[in-house]
Amino acid sequence: MADLFVIVDKDTCIACGACGANAPDVFDYDEEGLSYVLLDENGGIKSVPTELEDDVLDAYEGCPSDSIKVSSQPFYGNPFQHEE
Repeated sequence: MADLFVIVDKDTCIACGACGANAPDVFDYDEEGLSYVLLDENGGIKSVPTELEDDVLDAYEGCPSDSIKVSSQPFYGNPFQHEE
């Protein structure tokens, strides 16, 4: 599999906790309860370790607000980097 990058759109996150339940080594929550990526402080610039990719994809698929964004390219802090 190619590199996998992940970022959370904190503007749409509803703090439901599903991502942390699916991938606790990747996602954590800020003081407002909103999710962010632990790997790079939600920058989307560090690829997900191979052993955690399935957990991240489970979190992505289970996010009720579609706030988790995944790509084979870095996000550079912008969750909309790869949307048209």
